[in-house]
Amino acid sequence: MSDSQTDAPTKFPSTAARLGAETLGTFWLVLGGCGAVVFFGGAERVAVSLAFGLTVLTGAYALGHISGAHFNPAVTVGLATARRFGWQNVPGYVAAQVVGATLGGLAILIIAKGQSGFVAKGHMATNGWGGDNYSLWAVIIAEILLTAMFLYVILGVTSPRATPATAGVTIGLALTLIHLVSIPIDGTSVNPARSLGVAWFGGGHALAQVWVFLVAPLVGAILAGVTHKLITGED
Repeated sequence: MSDSQTDAPTKFPSTAARLGAETLGTFWLVLGGCGAVVFFGGAERVAVSLAFGLTVLTGAYALGHISGAHFNPAVTVGLATARRFGWQNVPGYVAAQVVGATLGGLAILIIAKGQSGFVAKGHMATNGWGGDNYSLWAVIIAEILLTAMFLYVILGVTSPRATPATAGVTIGLALTLIHLVSIPIDGTSVNPARSLGVAWFGGGHALAQVWVFLVAPLVGAILAGVTHKLITGED
């Protein structure tokens, strides 16, 4: 490599590139994570947890240098609350994430329809509560707490004092752990885009109940963004 190549400044990714990366990364998260549930007909909890964790891990290393690899409106809002991300960029990121998640849900639907007798309603890896599952308040508390913990992990491993090479692995493992804990509670959201991206196609109760999975993760993310400095002393 020549000296001119070595000394050339790194070009900051354009807004279009960053939004494209967020769209692609969120698409991958929904296709990989929710797809594992749909294509395996409600796959075993460890397998689904690993699928979600691995999509974030691989997406972080593939796209993190472009957009920061949020892939989640709660992450974007939490980072902005903690002053790690500009509020002016939040609407674009959230819109890109919702588009990516919706495209992921659509891809799952198209593929799943290749199976004879497939019905989307109740079989699109949607989130929910009631019936034989946990109550609404249990779901709200779980989503707030687990999203907050997810943000604490992200804020910690992306600190200037942390080791950047391990961030993707740590965040992916954190999401895996969160799914291991909360799949029995509500199917695990901690990500409004992930929930909305498949609720469009699941319909019925999925759409009627999706508001919880839009609101509770955002509350948890804001809680973490506000309190992280108070708890850890990190600016």
